[in-house]
Amino acid sequence: MVVLDALQSILTIITMVSIAYVLTSRGWFDQNTARLFSRLAVMISLPAFMFSSFMSVMDREELSVLGISFIYPLLSMLLMFVIGLVVIRAIKVSPGRRGIFLAMFSLSNTIFIGLPVNVSLFGEVSVPYVVLFYTVNTMLFWTIAVYAIRRDHPSGYVKEHISVSLKKIASPPLVAFVLTMVLIILDIRPPRFILDTAGYLGNLTTPLSMLFMGIVIHSIDLKKLKIDREMLAILAGRFIIAPVVAYLLFIPADIPLLMKKVFIIEAAMPVMTQAAIVAQTYGSDHKYVTLAAAVSTMVGMLFIPIYMLLLGNI
Repeated sequence: MVVLDALQSILTIITMVSIAYVLTSRGWFDQNTARLFSRLAVMISLPAFMFSSFMSVMDREELSVLGISFIYPLLSMLLMFVIGLVVIRAIKVSPGRRGIFLAMFSLSNTIFIGLPVNVSLFGEVSVPYVVLFYTVNTMLFWTIAVYAIRRDHPSGYVKEHISVSLKKIASPPLVAFVLTMVLIILDIRPPRFILDTAGYLGNLTTPLSMLFMGIVIHSIDLKKLKIDREMLAILAGRFIIAPVVAYLLFIPADIPLLMKKVFIIEAAMPVMTQAAIVAQTYGSDHKYVTLAAAVSTMVGMLFIPIYMLLLGNI
């Protein structure tokens, strides 16, 4: 039954991705459309979805449990950074790729893939846990990961003013998360029309994310697809090492069972799509990142039912 549920969820996601792939091949969508979908999801629908979901399922007591649980995803990601540094030395990753390799190996696609997968598998009750994982993932990406990516630049480390980095960390979803937490703590309930509006906009998040991924996958030139040892190491990091690290950390933890399952699924998600944009900005190999993100997304569809089968026995 668990496997069937997982397969049904994955088939739903694959169907939406396939629709985008076909429409892109017919000229309906292009890379500009992908950027539009990405901006709509991150800037509008995701903040609305978070606001609507949190206000529907969270109260002060549940919020207190959520607040002290951030340490677990933080530890798992920091451990992945450490393991990633060891792997970089072991397989001798090229100097111009080391930063982006570390980012892809250590951090996951918590929103564009992780959110719809968890909602499909566990329902909207999983959203607060997804958002908690996303928050930690985002902060580490725009600090440690981006610092490492900037070191990939051919002319050396690219400096960036701290205010620019802070602005990127304070993304619309994170701002929405903080504001929603304040409202819950103060026990302030917005008018119904605001909640309804947020709910309608929030429902766009999963379709936009899946359509975006379909366009990205279509952009892959299969003739240039080369699964080298670096790519294999990234896939092993995302789908084997990360979930094992998460499992060992989260299962003994004194946190809700659903939170454990969501965190493990989130840890095992594909490469972050944002990494490609940052790589292009700082002169790293952004084409390689795009390829790794798309390949890891396709491979991830095979692993998710396996994780669900294993988690079903917890």
